[in-house]
Amino acid sequence: MGEIAAKIADPMPRRGVFDYTFAAMESSVTSPTKLPVMSTSGAPEPVPALKPPVDPATLVHRELRSGDFWRAIPAYRDIDEATFLDHKWQAKHTITRPDKLLEVVRELVSPAFLADVSEGFHRAPMSLRVSPYLLSLIDWSNPAEDPLRRQFIPMGSRLLPDHPKLDLDSLHEQADAPVPGLTHRYPDKALFLALDTCPVYCRFCTRSYAVGVDTDQVEKVHLRPTQDRWERAFAYIASRPELEDIVISGGDAYNLRAEHIEAIGNRLLDLPNIRRMRFATKGPAVMPQKILTDDAWFSALVGVVERGRKLHKEVVLHTHFNHPAELTEITQRAMNRLFEAGVFVRNQSVLQRKVNDTPEVMRLLIKRMSYLNVHAYYVYVHDLVKGVEDLRTTVSTAIELEKQVRGLTAGFNTPTFVVDAPGGGGKRDVHSFEHYNRETGISVYRSPNVNEDKHYLYFDPIRLLPEAGQRRWADPSEHDAMVREAIAAARERQR
Repeated sequence: MGEIAAKIADPMPRRGVFDYTFAAMESSVTSPTKLPVMSTSGAPEPVPALKPPVDPATLVHRELRSGDFWRAIPAYRDIDEATFLDHKWQAKHTITRPDKLLEVVRELVSPAFLADVSEGFHRAPMSLRVSPYLLSLIDWSNPAEDPLRRQFIPMGSRLLPDHPKLDLDSLHEQADAPVPGLTHRYPDKALFLALDTCPVYCRFCTRSYAVGVDTDQVEKVHLRPTQDRWERAFAYIASRPELEDIVISGGDAYNLRAEHIEAIGNRLLDLPNIRRMRFATKGPAVMPQKILTDDAWFSALVGVVERGRKLHKEVVLHTHFNHPAELTEITQRAMNRLFEAGVFVRNQSVLQRKVNDTPEVMRLLIKRMSYLNVHAYYVYVHDLVKGVEDLRTTVSTAIELEKQVRGLTAGFNTPTFVVDAPGGGGKRDVHSFEHYNRETGISVYRSPNVNEDKHYLYFDPIRLLPEAGQRRWADPSEHDAMVREAIAAARERQR
């Protein structure tokens, strides 16, 4: 108080020093939301401009697609906004047969494109499921090059031979399943595949061995949402005190009914060993309307999140945006609703050639997600998945992209680039290889918390290798020799 009185008694103004009055102090006490009244002596010094004026192009992540863009599709020309935002309408009009897809876009594309897509679906391991919302986001003036079309609608002319080291279940999820649909690989985490359907089917799905209906190429392992199968999973989780973290996936949590969300969430929250759970869904990227208009499902999710918070347990939503065009003004409304309800959203992307494998696209994706309160978590180097060799790219591409995006924004909004090591090694930081031969495209990883002694190998796409590497892969007798060389080099580095 003596210092304050001295300041008031001092009649001489001091340059650059703020003079506080008793009135200002009293105001701050009685109205804590108001700042104290401050007066300055002399003009304030100008703030130095350390950076040039902002380039508007750097703020393009804030420009979200809006308006009735779906009307560009002839089949949706007369659909008003209220109808388009109805999740039931989206689900009812989701396209599940190639002939229906071709019927909807027939006026927009050439007969040659239609024939190419028909051949693509005949050869694809994944069945077709595309929402009207997703279909409306594709650039139908140039569908062959559109990044969203590439992810969901195959073209026969673009398909390439699978890598010779590919396995249908490349991550060996079934081998690490003590009961059907529950993968226990990491010490404290398990993956619970609650069902085998999704709101859309991605070409690049790592679970093409189980997700969706049988295709001409793949007879699926079925993981239907039955009480008996779920009870076996819950019993195993309860029997393993080291398990603390459960991922609820499938399939897709979007396709669980509201009562299923509540039943699974509350059952896991009741287990004393469980501290964290994540509901995993592609839904916000392909049908955000469900978050806006399916009040029962939304309330069920929020209810589990809130109960978890009261129990001091974390319940979050994990989603899957791959390209900035997937985030629209409708997405913003959905993410705002989740944010207002206290639901934390993380994102896991898959690195795909000519979808998001350039610094420009990856930067825009990360910035746009952060603008909508979606936190970038992982970017996966594309798994070795049957029928999508045209989408895979290299470990070296991921390494360079990580350099390009690091420092773009806050660290908690910057993804970690990982390889989900084939053979069951789990997620490994893309830089952490023991050996990487860019000529043969073989990278070798270790995963001490999974298996201390085993080496896990990832294989870059053959078509992107130097000519010398392509020649060696063209000779089947060289395949095992290249693997032995890679493992020997990794062991040598470990010495």
